[in-house]
Amino acid sequence: MMIHNSYTFHTARDTMIETIKLYAQAIMLFFVLLFATAQPVQAERIKDMASFAGIRDNQLVGYGVVVGLDGTGDGNLQYTLQSMKSLISRFGVVMPEGTTPGLKNAAAVMLTATLPPFAKPGQRIDVTVSTVGAAKSLRGGTLLMAPLMGADGEVYGMAQGNLAVGGLGIQAADGSKLTVNVPTVGRIPAGATVERRLRTPFETEPFLVLNMNTSDFTTVRRVTEAINKTLGDGTAVAMDGVSVRVSAPLDLQQKVSFMSVLENIEVQAAEPRARVIVNSRTGTIVIGSSVRVTPAAVSHGNLTVRISEDKLVSQPSPFAEVGATQTVDDSKIDVDEEPVRMFVFDPGTELSSIVDAINAVGASSGDLVAILEALRQAGSLRADLIVI
Repeated sequence: MMIHNSYTFHTARDTMIETIKLYAQAIMLFFVLLFATAQPVQAERIKDMASFAGIRDNQLVGYGVVVGLDGTGDGNLQYTLQSMKSLISRFGVVMPEGTTPGLKNAAAVMLTATLPPFAKPGQRIDVTVSTVGAAKSLRGGTLLMAPLMGADGEVYGMAQGNLAVGGLGIQAADGSKLTVNVPTVGRIPAGATVERRLRTPFETEPFLVLNMNTSDFTTVRRVTEAINKTLGDGTAVAMDGVSVRVSAPLDLQQKVSFMSVLENIEVQAAEPRARVIVNSRTGTIVIGSSVRVTPAAVSHGNLTVRISEDKLVSQPSPFAEVGATQTVDDSKIDVDEEPVRMFVFDPGTELSSIVDAINAVGASSGDLVAILEALRQAGSLRADLIVI
């Protein structure tokens, strides 16, 4: 009797343990599915979704002469000759009138550079050098000192240095030539020195203006709320669907610390507008995740017409008294029409369903554009169709 009771006790305990394990496994599975299906919140820093008004790059441009080329220069182009005469006259050298020295080792070039915000005199910036004449290559050349001017006509930098050219151009006596990449464009890393400081509103204005990279009222509202929550109520004021005005301290040291905190505030950007982008040259099609369609039925089919031409020889019978051997045309026309395939979009169909339905009928990129355009004309495509 005691053995029977012990067996019953152990059996009940084992059953209870198995039940607890099943409950634990069910709870673990529930949490795994919960975390697997949860959509993470995509927060972005303000520095990645907006820029500050007045704190930006500025483009510089200039004109100069590259010398030291291995016979790949402009030759006797008039503006190159004029540039060289003006240049060497600064050193007291006067070129005799009527002389046209060959300038195969020199080339007239245009210079471009970007002046970053807060650049100070003495700092170095990169320069891109491009030919404007008949020069075939800038490899091995040296840019002589040339000014870089801004849109206001003021000089903001001076450029000079040896060019780094990634291209290669070779021409033989018989006219054959080989070109690798673009030898008529070179670059001078840190080839210009900043000569003038460009002031920005950061130093003088009591407030800063944030301009969103994409116009969206929801994003502007969320950015304004996030700034006021972090830095205090009234710090930020929404101006429109792009800009937010932020009050900042006047002291520059405090303003720098203020900007450091401001640009690292994280904000969840609003979902972008529903758009379908079509590149008409490459056939690339990008469909946004917010694209929806209303109920619609779409049919898709292809018609293929093939025309083949052949030649047949016609001969008279062996005992015919008249007739001659002739060549006649034999034309054949075949028409293949695939069965019309129709698919239906239900209300609120999402991106994945649209792609699956169109892929199921084997539509090409051109057919897809036609289907999307027809849906837009029918008023069923809830998105902007943009062709670039």
